[in-house]
Amino acid sequence: MKQLTNNILLFLVILQGLTSCSAIKNTSNKNWSAVIRPGTIWRDNNENPIQAHGGGIIKIKNTWYWFGEYRGKDVQPGYRYVGCYSSKDLAHWTFLNKMKFSAPDGFSQEWILERPKVYFNKKTEKYVMYFHLDDNHYKRAEIGIAVSDCVDKGYHFVKHFRPFGMESRDIGQFIDDDGTAYLIFENRPTNGFVIARLSDNYMTLNKVCLVHKSLEGGAIVHYKGLYYVIGSHLTSWKPNPNVYATANSLEGPWTTFENIAAPNMNTYGSQSSNLLKVQGTKSKTVIFIGDIWKPSTQWDSRYLWMPLKMSNRKMYLPKPQPWKINIKTGKVKLIKKDSLDV
Repeated sequence: MKQLTNNILLFLVILQGLTSCSAIKNTSNKNWSAVIRPGTIWRDNNENPIQAHGGGIIKIKNTWYWFGEYRGKDVQPGYRYVGCYSSKDLAHWTFLNKMKFSAPDGFSQEWILERPKVYFNKKTEKYVMYFHLDDNHYKRAEIGIAVSDCVDKGYHFVKHFRPFGMESRDIGQFIDDDGTAYLIFENRPTNGFVIARLSDNYMTLNKVCLVHKSLEGGAIVHYKGLYYVIGSHLTSWKPNPNVYATANSLEGPWTTFENIAAPNMNTYGSQSSNLLKVQGTKSKTVIFIGDIWKPSTQWDSRYLWMPLKMSNRKMYLPKPQPWKINIKTGKVKLIKKDSLDV
């Protein structure tokens, strides 16, 4: 009996030790995200594939919000949908809403809503959504604006227009370190794309620069005093070698465009959508966010998220592999495929 009691006590001591070790490990790793696996099915909290294609991300306090085209099988003909998700660590995403939009006046049921980007205006306390608005032949080439008091619901159309009288197709989003908001839009007649600053209420645009390069999927990041712009060649759904250029100011001049990866890799099958900077206490990390489109099964389109290598005024997209990020320090850890540290 005494021996049994001693064994039980020994078991409890060992169990307490294991529990303590687990707690210490969780405490030291609490700021590390789960592993992000580029190109695989990325599921939300409901175990459904995330539907936020061609999207944009904003951060409000300690929460990131991811908006994008909702292309799931559960959509109704004639309507267009924008998916909205939230995350504290950039790896676990909570589904918030599938926002439903009907065609604006003057558009048929075959209308287009693409690349939604949401900004939060601190002065008006409104959420302002910009998107590429078009007909099914891509002849209208306009920008649409919808506004809401809430981040994930209640958006209503305000207006649609051609900015500065120019055609606008793919749009991109950029918020500078000082909080100034910008929009990038593709303009084919000029063989270029435009960088424009949003007005104080985010309802109008002010032209900053016309970059003479035929690119879509435009995105910008400000990193260590230098601006980087990235884009994709005009090859429709087909991936191509994405390119980037740099400038000391958004007004330019911009350097000659260079490939972000080996050109034969075609950006690892993806197309640029966003450049997300994570400012940590020890490091700044810039994440390439791209879409891996599947035109015939759009609901199964994937995402390529991968930390970029940034040094000596150069930007390089390494071969995709699993990784995680410490949201507090900004540091990244690459994970070997056979590693148990997941």
